[in-house]
Amino acid sequence: MQEANFIPPEALRPYVNRIMVMETSAVDAHTNVPLYADGYPGIMFQQATNGLYFLPKNKSLSELFLYGQTLYPASLDAQGPFNFIVFQLYPFASKYLLDVDPKMLNDDCYDLLQLRHVDVESFAVRLRSTQIFKERVAIVSELMLELVAYNQVPHDDRIQKAISIILEHKGQTTIAAVREQLFITERTFERQFLAQVGLSPKQFAKIIQFKSSLRQLIEERPDQLLDVGLDSGFSDQSHFIRSFKKYTGQTPSEFIRTSNA
Repeated sequence: MQEANFIPPEALRPYVNRIMVMETSAVDAHTNVPLYADGYPGIMFQQATNGLYFLPKNKSLSELFLYGQTLYPASLDAQGPFNFIVFQLYPFASKYLLDVDPKMLNDDCYDLLQLRHVDVESFAVRLRSTQIFKERVAIVSELMLELVAYNQVPHDDRIQKAISIILEHKGQTTIAAVREQLFITERTFERQFLAQVGLSPKQFAKIIQFKSSLRQLIEERPDQLLDVGLDSGFSDQSHFIRSFKKYTGQTPSEFIRTSNA
């Protein structure tokens, strides 16, 4: 299996956090990509010899789709040769691409080939015609820029700043403290954040807090799980375990055990 990352083109950096590619050519391969809540939606182009499925819904996925916020444990599953390129988007970006209520995309995927106002099929044809990931990055970038230009959703710098503050503090900040930096009322902030992200500010902060704890578990493999919970801002171990299990379906100790298997 081969994996790589690409730097987003400058024109897309306001929308794209990073670009990832993965490829496996083994006939007997079984690829399962866990999808845990991380606050980022994304666009994926994929080619799977035997189809790509969104679990646990067992939903067969299009070659080219946009996935929304992940709130509950899920995964992408493919049998046999498989490759994909994914543009990980900032939390507000799906609104600019589709101009739909982002809550509709939570825990689900949207088939971009269904769009009629942009000729997405022509982009898909070009993507199928090349196996060079650098060329695919350029093609998906063109598609994204066309979608943004078509929808012309007004930018809300306050919501983008709020997201930056929450990310910078790894979810360990109060929503009131965020609002104070934006000079915005509670009701307006809640409404606009939900409209742009598909989550409430509090939901988003909790996801980012969880993501911080997950990264620490994966990267540091600590002996004391309590230290991870406290470092991530959880009040006690039981709170940490409940939150972790909500987003992964496993306790932290179970997660470490299965990931080491």
